[in-house]
Amino acid sequence: MTDLTNAPEYTVSDLARALKRTVETEYGHVRVRGELGRVTVPKSGHMYLDLKDAEAVIDGVMWKGVVSTLNFRPEEGLEVICEGRLSTFPGRSKYQIIIERMEPAGAGALMALLEERKRKLAAEGLFAPERKRAIPYLPRVVGVVTSPTGAVIRDILHRLDDRFPVHVLIWPVLVQGEGAAAQIAAGIEGFNALEAGGAVPRPDVLIVARGGGSVEDLWAFNEEIVVRAAAASDIPLISAVGHETDTTLIDFASDRRAPTPTGAAEMAVPVRRELMERIEGARARLSGALLRTVERKEADLRSASRGLPRPESLLGDARQRLDYAHEALVRGLTLGIERRRGTLERLTVQLRPRSLEREISERRQRLVQAGERMRSAKLRRLGDDSRRLAALTSTLEALSYHNVLKRGYAIIEDAKGKLVRSAGDLAPGDGVTLRLHDGERAAAIAGGSVPPRKEKPAGKSKPAKAGSAQQGSLF
Repeated sequence: MTDLTNAPEYTVSDLARALKRTVETEYGHVRVRGELGRVTVPKSGHMYLDLKDAEAVIDGVMWKGVVSTLNFRPEEGLEVICEGRLSTFPGRSKYQIIIERMEPAGAGALMALLEERKRKLAAEGLFAPERKRAIPYLPRVVGVVTSPTGAVIRDILHRLDDRFPVHVLIWPVLVQGEGAAAQIAAGIEGFNALEAGGAVPRPDVLIVARGGGSVEDLWAFNEEIVVRAAAASDIPLISAVGHETDTTLIDFASDRRAPTPTGAAEMAVPVRRELMERIEGARARLSGALLRTVERKEADLRSASRGLPRPESLLGDARQRLDYAHEALVRGLTLGIERRRGTLERLTVQLRPRSLEREISERRQRLVQAGERMRSAKLRRLGDDSRRLAALTSTLEALSYHNVLKRGYAIIEDAKGKLVRSAGDLAPGDGVTLRLHDGERAAAIAGGSVPPRKEKPAGKSKPAKAGSAQQGSLF
């Protein structure tokens, strides 16, 4: 048996401190890659998280000062690289990494899918701010889509009852697992399908709620069918899924996002007692303000009345000015009437029958003279045009080929109707047409050459008449 009497004895605290020194000395600076699991930020501002891979998990702490320097929001499922030092926490007998620097290393499978779906739906405009509707200030009916069992519905009902009791309709659904997304979407659509004034009252506002959980637990609220149902809801919708640090896609499509289900109830209705107190306070302030206003106006009126002149003195000058204006108006009207009477008399003299007859006679004579001048000018123009037409006609007849044909010439056309300009264009036996001044004759080209014609003394013989040519051979 080994003798342990010489082995040093440690107290629990001494051993814990020794382990702490050893760990911090050996692992004073480490760089670790892993996927974020649980991420919580209490009121102190420090961040507590789990850093894990497929086989192990290590706790992590990031102090408030380091958290404020992050340029991204750590979320569950995000793969990160952390730098810091290992330490122990004696009170729990566990080790942890004190994180001094963190940067994203890539999202996990679920987070990558979530981001891709988020980008797709955002591109369709489902998350656009202009789609958001205001939550009614005082709804008469509140619809809740959540599990009928558990703390969430009890918290909502309790909070609504405390603040402002209203009619609450519950659409029971599964909030995780297979079929949960379809039931949640059906609940939102079912409330929207209710008719106003029907047997079942239509809610004025909807709350879609669930308690906290992991990314996998909340995944039903990231499904596309749920997000589209929330975006298409005609009833203003408040999403209250998970804790304040949890974010799902329905939060982007809803009209308002509540950090917790209890917070959703607070957003849905005001506090009745506070509302009544505000109304009473406003009524009292309004009454007091009206009373003070009336009293102040009475005092102002009394003060102003003492400085006002007597009505007789105010109206005296006005009456006198009215009398003067009346006299001036009568004089002006009288003078105007006299001037217009004189003008009318002058016009009457000008419009006597004898003067009108003389004017008509003079105008008729001028009209007759103008007509004579126009007739003479027209006759001269017609004579000039007739002479020009005769000259042009003579010129046309002199230049016409018919006059040439009358002098004994003929136009020869071949069988195709083309003009023959040369003897070389014809061959013996070709048919031709002779066009004379008084008609046409057909002929054929004979063979052999034509002897030159002997010139006869001028004046001793008469040329043959073109019209006496008969059909036969030519040459």
